Amino acid sequence: AMLGEGLPAASIEQASTQAGYPAPVLSLMDELTLTLPRKIRDESRHAAEAAGATWRPHPAEAVIDRMVEEFDRTGRSGGAGFYDYADGKRTGLWPGLRQHFGHARTIRGGAEIPFEDMKERMLFAEALETVRCLEEKVITSVPDANIGSIFGIGFPAWTGGVLQYVNGYPGGLPGFVARADELRERYGDRFTAPELLRGMAADGRVFE
Repeated sequence: AMLGEGLPAASIEQASTQAGYPAPVLSLMDELTLTLPRKIRDESRHAAEAAGATWRPHPAEAVIDRMVEEFDRTGRSGGAGFYDYADGKRTGLWPGLRQHFGHARTIRGGAEIPFEDMKERMLFAEALETVRCLEEKVITSVPDANIGSIFGIGFPAWTGGVLQYVNGYPGGLPGFVARADELRERYGDRFTAPELLRGMAADGRVFE
């Protein structure tokens, strides 16, 4: 999503590293191949539509679609992705990223996107999605969610896990909700705090 907003790829990689992810996010996507999230997206969309739900596209989808369809860059296994490769070795970020995705780098009101926002958007996106899964009872165990987030999806280990990150955010759950509201105002509805989270924050509860 941030790449599609015109943020420099190198800054995105730096933000994900400073946030504590085990690998820079664009290099990780290259390793997984860009066709994988497209396949997951298509299957999830079909399942949602079959269940009568409305599919809400993620802003990152347009970037991945262009990378695969327009530029034929599918990741490391395909010899080209967000990075360039020579004999299977990563040589550097693809210069075309700046040309094709480098445009507006501002939030509503015209201010530059803060680096801290870049880091927290990654963390909040995964945390909010996990809370939604709890709300929908896709996930039923807080400890399992915390452990799975670290070992399954590479959520930064320093947090203690994705829901522990919410618990430990400055100001606790109310502080997390307030920051989510701020991110929603700046970057869109995908940062909307679920009702479960708002209710727990109002009641002074934590995930345990």
